Amino acid sequence: MARKSLIIGNWKMNLTHLEAIAVTQRLWYRLNPADFDRADVVIAPPFTCLRTIQTLIMADRMPFGLGAQHVHWEREGAFTGEVSAGMLAKLDVGYVIVGHSERRAMFGETDELARKRVRAVLSAGMTPVVCVGETLSERESGETEMVVTTQLRGALRRLTAEQRASVVVAYEPVWAIGTGRHALPDDAGGVCELLRNTVLAMGGPEAGEAVRILYGGSVNPGNIAAFIAKTHIDGALVGGASLDPDTFAAVVRYWM
Repeated sequence: MARKSLIIGNWKMNLTHLEAIAVTQRLWYRLNPADFDRADVVIAPPFTCLRTIQTLIMADRMPFGLGAQHVHWEREGAFTGEVSAGMLAKLDVGYVIVGHSERRAMFGETDELARKRVRAVLSAGMTPVVCVGETLSERESGETEMVVTTQLRGALRRLTAEQRASVVVAYEPVWAIGTGRHALPDDAGGVCELLRNTVLAMGGPEAGEAVRILYGGSVNPGNIAAFIAKTHIDGALVGGASLDPDTFAAVVRYWM
């Protein structure tokens, strides 16, 4: 099964809605239809920019996908500051990042909370982007395989094989995010193969073959091609490099 590349730009807590318009338009001008034939390109701005970017994408018929960085698992209620999956779906959000390492480290995200969010996202007809990754101490202790498989199994627990096939998995070694360091392509490829085999064991061959697995960890135009060349890496979850349209466009056009 041929898996189309997927490149997601995670803007994190950056850019006002006016700045977001300028960045999106500049990125659009730097890409061409052939780029979107080869890769699905998704922008994941802050909540305050979602409606603005949705309107821009629709008005100018831009082929970008729209992503959100977080979601609550309940449909509604007294959860001040939270946003439900249904609210995101009404904004044409197609992808939702779940279990990002910053959410785990700073906000107490657990595997069980990630599972609840995954189910909510799927129930609203969107695609969860399940993030897994080890810290530097876990890596140096030889715990990488145990950590990432435990996180992934926790997030995908109690899902059907069809649901497991529809998720996106992002391997983001915590020690390589925003540090300028990155995993070697062979190492990242090995972990992504392990993650694919985990999905296969949980959901069967079709799920294992269908799931798209991304690498995220200081991805830039200089290293993206080496990662994508690995059989089990289907794209990238890009952080800081996605804030600059020229840099992000170069990442999207990694084959050139």
